[in-house]
Amino acid sequence: MEVDWNLIKSFVTVAETGSLSAAARKLAASQPTLGRHIAELEQALGVTLFRRGRRGYALTEAGSTLYERGRAVSEQASAFSLLALGSVEAIEGTVRIAASEVVAAYVLPEMTARLGAEEPGIEVEIVASNQVENLLRRDADIAIRMVKPAQNELVARKVADIPLRACAAKSYLDRRGRPREPGDLAGHDLIGFD
Repeated sequence: MEVDWNLIKSFVTVAETGSLSAAARKLAASQPTLGRHIAELEQALGVTLFRRGRRGYALTEAGSTLYERGRAVSEQASAFSLLALGSVEAIEGTVRIAASEVVAAYVLPEMTARLGAEEPGIEVEIVASNQVENLLRRDADIAIRMVKPAQNELVARKVADIPLRACAAKSYLDRRGRPREPGDLAGHDLIGFD
């Protein structure tokens, strides 16, 4: 038995969001379409995937088991799409870049200005969020992070070194002492981004 990929994608998205309405927003689809997809998948597999209630859709035991496999299929399909997109000759269209709020405000403006000059056919859309976006599910085309990605299917490149600086008022340092090395900051009061 072959299962339509769209049914699996709908199932995984409903499982992740917990409701038809949230999944519909994420997939740019209608709630009735997603409801039909779930019913069709349940009928094709002969199992109940969700318990439906006032709080939304909760996975059944069978649904939980299939979700892990469905998520893997979803990530592989997304990786397939990324690979195919990477082989396109023309460099044009919209590129969605996810970055932390600090990087979006202080680092990306100069970088996107250079990119715009070098590749005028590209329109850049910046998603400023401290939440880690999932590239395999196409939440963004490019993510700029301060950590290496955990997903092996992604291509990672070092973009830049960003200097970080700790500053303090003289009165604070007189009261609490002056740190000599980064490890000394552990005992100090810090204000800033996580």
